[in-house]
Amino acid sequence: MTSAQIPQPYPRLVLRGISKRYPSVIANDSINLTICAGEIHALLGENGAGKSTLMKMVYGVTAPDAGDILWEGREVNITSPAQARQLGIGMVFQHFALFESLTVAENITLALDEPESLKVLSQRIREVSDHYGLPIDPERMVHSMSVGERQRVEIVRCLLQKPKLLIMDEPTSVLTPQAVLKLFETLRRLAAEGCSILYISHKLDEIRALCDTATVLRHGKVTGTAQPRQATSSELARLMIGSDLPECAIRPQAAGPVMLEIQALSALSKDPFGTHLKQLDLRVCSGEIVGIAGISGNGQKELLAAISGESKQGSPATIRLCGHAVGRMNPSERRQLGLRFVPEERLGRGAVPTMSLSNNALLTGARQGMVRFGVIQREAMQSFTQQVIARFKVACGGPRALASSLSGGNLQKFIVGREVMLRPKVMVISQPTWGVDVGAAMLIRQALIDLRNQGAAVLVLSEELDELFMICDQIAVITQGYLSTPTPTAQTNPEKLGLQMTIKREAQQVQPG
Repeated sequence: MTSAQIPQPYPRLVLRGISKRYPSVIANDSINLTICAGEIHALLGENGAGKSTLMKMVYGVTAPDAGDILWEGREVNITSPAQARQLGIGMVFQHFALFESLTVAENITLALDEPESLKVLSQRIREVSDHYGLPIDPERMVHSMSVGERQRVEIVRCLLQKPKLLIMDEPTSVLTPQAVLKLFETLRRLAAEGCSILYISHKLDEIRALCDTATVLRHGKVTGTAQPRQATSSELARLMIGSDLPECAIRPQAAGPVMLEIQALSALSKDPFGTHLKQLDLRVCSGEIVGIAGISGNGQKELLAAISGESKQGSPATIRLCGHAVGRMNPSERRQLGLRFVPEERLGRGAVPTMSLSNNALLTGARQGMVRFGVIQREAMQSFTQQVIARFKVACGGPRALASSLSGGNLQKFIVGREVMLRPKVMVISQPTWGVDVGAAMLIRQALIDLRNQGAAVLVLSEELDELFMICDQIAVITQGYLSTPTPTAQTNPEKLGLQMTIKREAQQVQPG
């Protein structure tokens, strides 16, 4: 008999009247939540609803202002993540807690309660990561890893601890459909063995397929509970946002002239652990959205650097933007031609955490009337920022709010909104809705469709296959630095793309473009 089959005298975790207040917001207001042994429990809510704050209190990152936490029937005061791990609580954060200057194994050893040799730990990492279909190299430096690969590290780090309660925050945002199914098998097996799982996701179909129970938060309060398998995605969305879920509307239209063209792009990655690009060809026309699917670490980072101008190419004609050969141009020069760019990393690359939203708007919009004769036009800067906040429904303290004060989803809405409202001729965007709630995701996707309808050329790199099928005219797959020929969306499906994403390619000598 497994531990899940043995009657448990107390629930695994009980939260009673948990509240947390900050100067400008009540993050959690008298939250009650119960999770039993072996239960997979979903926590739903819009960005800023209070989910992350609540989980940080369970994990000991921050302390509640009021309320009680009961662990297996005993009241506890969890004052640190180390104490949480000793109790048996593991957490995979949406924003990763990894040291970039250390290897995967060195990062993981920092979370272990008992010291372990790096050789033994590295072997365990390989075994666990391979077993769960999340392969990672324990000797690889974290700074060289993509966002998706770092998420794998966080998941494996928790699984090594054999937790009694596993908190997972958006764990499938970078996985193929096949890998998601494998992860779900793992989570169900963990639950059958008695592990409780608290699952945070904005993918309502996943919630319905995986979870036993769901608790819904809105504006810091519990607004309802549901049994996901007996509810539709629309019903769950209505509980989350208080209204029906908006739908994206994309209409057929003829594509215009080529606005972004890549010809025979080969590039050696500057990162020893990166992926070399191998003879990439791609054309994105005015009035169309082209999507690129792929598992993180297959050359997306290098392709984005080549397009944005962060890495220059040997031949100017390798990349053409709005008819201009730009392979040797820097990012600023490409922006002057009409390129707008949203990187996958919000903090640090998409926005400067310690700067206000208005100053972050200035960073990419200085040439859009925010600077005249070398003087910052603060009124124009504030006005532009306020328009972004209003149009994209960014929950924040106004234009002067620091970027670091926003939830991940709200910061993403601001960054995307900033670039959209700078009127791009070519928009290149990576992971547009990663970690964003369903309502905000639809808003962002519709904004990209609107750009397309207005004649912009849009290139979307995403590991959300459902997203690509929703908004794209054509989809290509990048794997091991190779890029497939784009296929019209109507002529393929997620399963075919998922298989393409896992195909092993023969090694090829790379000559820089």
